[in-house]
Amino acid sequence: MRILHVFRAPVGGLFRHVFDLAKAQSELGHDVGVICDAKTGGDMAIARLQEMESFCTKGVTRIEMSRLPGLGDAISARRVGEIGKDKSFDIIHGHGAKGGAYARIAAGSMGAKALYTAHGGALHYSWNSVSGALFLGVERMLMARTDGLIFVCDYERKTFDEKIGIGSVPYVVAHNGLWPHEFTPTKLADNPSDILFIGELRKLKGVDVLLKALSKQRPDATATIVGDGPDRKAFEDLARELDLSERVTFTGAMPAHDAFGLGRLMVVPSRAESFPYIVLESMASHKPIIASNVGGIGEILSPERMVPADDVAALTVKIKDYLDNPADAENAAIESAEYLKQHKNARHMATQICSFYSQCLEGSHTCSNAA
Repeated sequence: MRILHVFRAPVGGLFRHVFDLAKAQSELGHDVGVICDAKTGGDMAIARLQEMESFCTKGVTRIEMSRLPGLGDAISARRVGEIGKDKSFDIIHGHGAKGGAYARIAAGSMGAKALYTAHGGALHYSWNSVSGALFLGVERMLMARTDGLIFVCDYERKTFDEKIGIGSVPYVVAHNGLWPHEFTPTKLADNPSDILFIGELRKLKGVDVLLKALSKQRPDATATIVGDGPDRKAFEDLARELDLSERVTFTGAMPAHDAFGLGRLMVVPSRAESFPYIVLESMASHKPIIASNVGGIGEILSPERMVPADDVAALTVKIKDYLDNPADAENAAIESAEYLKQHKNARHMATQICSFYSQCLEGSHTCSNAA
């Protein structure tokens, strides 16, 4: 097949998903192309996109894509259609709200089937707000242009059906997966922190909840916060207010595999998620983890390793339990890594999605199996 992936920002878990999917599809013998925003992601995105060029036989193209809706979207969607038509794609797979909109608008002029993966996106909004009604309303209108839906977890499928409605559109649930080389125990740095956070620094990720829970631990407990984002300064200010300046290190953004050695316990205190790679990557590195019970995290983590979102008290207790007895959590982490290696891998994910593509190209509307 000739497959085009369209998404806006080459950052975070969505980009990781597209990168892995495109690479595995290429290894399966398909011709793959990518279109994303020209200005987002910085040097790390440039390096990863250059790597993609080595296996994307249909090329990696960057065009202007605004973050918020605007008049420029019509121009960008038309550009996607022109590129796609020129290279004769069978499948155009949009990722995230913006990529999904462009893909489904462009599919008609390309003569391609339009597939969509939400990756959270508009699903984080409610019909009760003006912006939420706008984003969800657009999603509902675009369903008429959708040939198939691909969900990264069953939670996302349920949420999509509740807020937008799947109707008779075929779908598949295909969990994110990792590569064999990623299942390697982390070697800790010489002086690792007790707690590690890796992710975008915005309120949705719950870094403030983590900082408040850390302030209630023993005085020598430390944390390393890896990442960057719009709320970094607010989190740094909060750390000072909580008298944590000497106990918390903000490193800025870096690849997750380089950051895992900086802390002993991974904490994912998000207020909302879909099916986050950072949880999978932490488990594969044999790292103990505590995460909020949001999105599809409960589909991979056991209840004793989760806390309610936005619950400082519950997170405080879980962190204290680990600090008091780390050995139990570390042994459980090894067992989880073995399970993950057998059941969640990138090649299985890609094979499952490509099989779904084929069914959609053949016009089969019975594709509703779950991973």
